[in-house]
Amino acid sequence: MISFNTSFAPQLYHWFVRPKWFTKKYIHDHVQSRFTFNNKVVLDFGSGTGANCSMVQPIHYVGTDPDAKRIDYARRQYPNHTFHVLENGRLPVDNESVDYILIIAVLHHISSEQIASYMKEFKRILKPDGTIIVMEPCKCKKKPVCNWFMNLYDNGEYIRNEEEYIQFFRENEYNSHVINRFRKCFLYHELFFSATPKSLSQGGNKP
Repeated sequence: MISFNTSFAPQLYHWFVRPKWFTKKYIHDHVQSRFTFNNKVVLDFGSGTGANCSMVQPIHYVGTDPDAKRIDYARRQYPNHTFHVLENGRLPVDNESVDYILIIAVLHHISSEQIASYMKEFKRILKPDGTIIVMEPCKCKKKPVCNWFMNLYDNGEYIRNEEEYIQFFRENEYNSHVINRFRKCFLYHELFFSATPKSLSQGGNKP
């Protein structure tokens, strides 16, 4: 089983790593300033304890994570939303059924090989005009203190620089658009970008 982040028990993670005020300020406000999810089907890849589900109508939300304990906790916290344990590398939705895929603070927990294995799945489930929304901690040459702190504090083993994140999508025939670069809690440098499969994004599918 691939584990995206298992350092904390689900309840501790939900309350201390992803408290509501923190999640709203550093994730939801950024995402909702650029994207509207009304009546849109959203798959939350690496949904953890479900902190992002409040952005989406319950009927249109699917959260998936390899950690069964976190999925169980999310189901109890948000009983109207849908959560599935991620198994066998296959996302639990039909072909071309998803408008948006959320990838929030997930990629820096999984290896390059594992990321590559999901790229085809992302293409399979996205609708013709679908978009992937990504937000990840990001190394930056001009911010050595941030880099040092993230490596020390974060249990993600694969914090990358901007080009490395974008390269994953480029190599798998996605077009990417950097939306913002910002500081989180003073010492986290965050990269916020979107991606669309080239076959889908011709003609300029922008957020």
